[in-house]
Amino acid sequence: MLGDGWQVTATDLATAANRKALSRRRSGPRFAARWADLTDEADVTALLTETRPDVIIHLAAVIPPTCYAAPKVARAVNVDSVRMLVSATEAAATRPRFVFASSMAVYGARNPHRDLGLLTAETPVAPADSYGQHKVEAEAIVRDADLDFVILRLAGVLTVEPRAAGGTEVLQFGALLPTDGRLQTVDVRDVAAAFAAAAREPVVGETFLIGGDESHRRVQGDVGADMVAAMGLDGVMPPGRPGDPDDDGAWFATDWMDTSDAQAKLRFQHHSWSDMLSEIRARTGWRRYPLRMVAPLLQLALARRSPYRDAPGTYADLWAGVRAMWGDPAPDAGR
Repeated sequence: MLGDGWQVTATDLATAANRKALSRRRSGPRFAARWADLTDEADVTALLTETRPDVIIHLAAVIPPTCYAAPKVARAVNVDSVRMLVSATEAAATRPRFVFASSMAVYGARNPHRDLGLLTAETPVAPADSYGQHKVEAEAIVRDADLDFVILRLAGVLTVEPRAAGGTEVLQFGALLPTDGRLQTVDVRDVAAAFAAAAREPVVGETFLIGGDESHRRVQGDVGADMVAAMGLDGVMPPGRPGDPDDDGAWFATDWMDTSDAQAKLRFQHHSWSDMLSEIRARTGWRRYPLRMVAPLLQLALARRSPYRDAPGTYADLWAGVRAMWGDPAPDAGR
């Protein structure tokens, strides 16, 4: 948005990690940071009063699997803070446009062995976990408000920067997912482009599905494998397990999307799946060669940590694994 001439104020918690990240960022005359706790009413009111935004892009969320381990915190951030921010926005002298980051998690478990078709903005919501339920509730808060709003339901957001791709929890969670589950991915830079467009285009009141182009329609087991292979780590990912085709509740809330409407109005898709893999190869550069040498050791280490190692059965048991590692993922958890 800075490239479009906006004055941008970013806000987050004043943690040591966030302060360090900000110190590494180039400052500029049209960028500022304002520390705030969006679950604190006084902070929210002060933030809006002092910045007087024309547009609010609300990205704050506690996502899986962390939301399962801290259900009350997750609800406070994912639902209660949205209600608080929306109320403060409605009370502002000049009401800004409100662009809200939602998720395809609102659609719930999606069995790829059923003839369900592509997800659309009109597909009925049916959340299967607390995160999806939070997003359904938050969307309702936004829609019911007296505001100009835009809702973006995000696909599986990925980055070509391996250091920013997540830690051990992400790997553990990914290893639980059925390998044949359908997933539409999207480059984080294209997500940023979608939000920038939603801030300026005449799309008030609309809900869009934000995923990559058709090349981003993958299956879960191939996504991580392809990305680490681009780094030179071919074959290091544990094989995982497919989902039970006869159990519609055994799947995660991911599927392929019809993004044609979003692309026509927001024009955000700039990075194909092959573009991302090529960029990962280029960024890894000469390091791909030593990484190939350590790949067998890494493969062994990951295989030993596989959640399905020595486990009975042949199908993935996603939700049992989530309960064992993080806690209750049910839609009403944390109430």
